Amino acid sequence: MALIPISTKIRARNAVKSISGGLIGAATVGMLRTTRYFDPVKTSDFFARVTKLIGPRLREHRIGRANLTAAFPEKSPEEIEQILMGVWDNLGRVGAEFAHIDHVWDYDREHPERSRIELPKRTIEIYDRIRDDGKPALIFAAHLANWELPALAAPAHGLDAAILYRRPNIASADRIIQQMRQVNMGTLIPAGRDAPLRLGQALMDGQHVAMLVDQWLGSGVEVTFFGRKTRANPTLARLLRQVECPIHGVRVIRLPGFRFRTELTEEIPPVRDAEGKIDIQGTTQAITNVVEGWVREYPEQWLWLHRRWR
Repeated sequence: MALIPISTKIRARNAVKSISGGLIGAATVGMLRTTRYFDPVKTSDFFARVTKLIGPRLREHRIGRANLTAAFPEKSPEEIEQILMGVWDNLGRVGAEFAHIDHVWDYDREHPERSRIELPKRTIEIYDRIRDDGKPALIFAAHLANWELPALAAPAHGLDAAILYRRPNIASADRIIQQMRQVNMGTLIPAGRDAPLRLGQALMDGQHVAMLVDQWLGSGVEVTFFGRKTRANPTLARLLRQVECPIHGVRVIRLPGFRFRTELTEEIPPVRDAEGKIDIQGTTQAITNVVEGWVREYPEQWLWLHRRWR
């Protein structure tokens, strides 16, 4: 029996992977484009029902259960499952809302009662201050509620923003997602080797740099999250060492009836070492502490489905 060369097997495997990726990408593009034609509220409800039906059958459900059990040892198995169902509900709604992302943010200062976005008075004051103070700023967010909305908030309040984002693995899906994001978001900088340089330049140019900071990064610095050691992305702290500027956190809270509340923190003081320089690990830990506080308040709105601790 003739042996198939390894190179041929690799090419065949890559071809299958490329074809399957193309099919998934086409399905994603088709779903996003089709979803835009339907009522966003009804679509959000439908997607939530689907993910709550399918999610518990997936491996990610077991990951989420293990994460929640370790993070909240005082909670009963029934409480853990209830939170997990909320996680799947939220994830389905995020998927549906993304198809309408270019017009989800409808805040009107003159008539806030007509908006689906709720902004506390203090948050508006802080947005105005960092817009007008002539300084760059670093803004972090987490995978809470709809984590795309903080990027919409910046240009909506007149901030010149540069947003770090992760590209989808499928090129065709990446193209349509970028098209949707670019309607209302600032400068989009894809994660990659040159991202820190581009983000640093954005800060030096006076822009407001924003990024998500709450997922595992193998090359990151060690922090404690929910009492357990893990690794977090130190990019924000490293940028701060290059260009000292204010740090703020922004979170979105999902409210009933397809509504959201957006909150911007007060300026967060960085941690410094004995020489007065920005302490990378200490500042990353300070940011992680803020994120933990957010998650403890609304655990069903955070993405527990990835391996945050390894």
